[in-house]
Amino acid sequence: MKQILVYGDSMSWGMVPGTRERYAFDQRWPGVLEAALHSAGLREIRVVENCLPGRKTIWDDPFRPGRNGAAGLGEVIEMCSPLELVIIQLGTNDFQAPFGIKAWAAASGVGKLVEIVRHAPLEPGMPQPRILVVAPPEIIQPKGANEKKFEGAVERSNGFAAALEEMAAAKSVHFFDLNPITGRSDIDGIHLDADQHDVIGKAAASVVRELIVQAKDISNSACARDEKLPLPASPSSAATSPKA
Repeated sequence: MKQILVYGDSMSWGMVPGTRERYAFDQRWPGVLEAALHSAGLREIRVVENCLPGRKTIWDDPFRPGRNGAAGLGEVIEMCSPLELVIIQLGTNDFQAPFGIKAWAAASGVGKLVEIVRHAPLEPGMPQPRILVVAPPEIIQPKGANEKKFEGAVERSNGFAAALEEMAAAKSVHFFDLNPITGRSDIDGIHLDADQHDVIGKAAASVVRELIVQAKDISNSACARDEKLPLPASPSSAATSPKA
């Protein structure tokens, strides 16, 4: 069994836009990812979710305890090991109004999480997992209950994907940008519709297959050479080229 950990927030948790409900596992993108890999014959891969609504990168939330993504991450890696890959998809909640955080600081927060994963207390002989940093779609005008919570987030988050890509290159981890393949839900401007989860999961399957099944090192993979990865079978989705 090869395990993949998805470490994320409410987008990966599967929050249904405009509600407090949750999509079923086979609807949210980690579940779609697992199903796509299984359909390709890779049935030994298991996707483990550790996704929490409201989770920030490295910041404490005075209104909701337990939302600091750095707290306990090393133990999560230890708990779920052995891991082939850790997918980090965080940063959206850093742009909530009370924090005033901008793109560079949020990307630096993700960079801190990368270092925590690398120094996690693994048992002797356990492999150090590869790391894939995922840039979420750009925040659009927040609506409904998110309007005040994310006031000014569109402006503060400007350039976040580029800052994440720069951080990923500096730390020699893989990078996958969701912006070329999907946006966010028009219902609340923050979360994902069911079809967007489907697109992400199928596109992510191409990236994961490159990283795990072919077991390419970052120095000689398509991630480093900026070559196009094979597109998923679904015509509605397209994988971007992750970079080192």
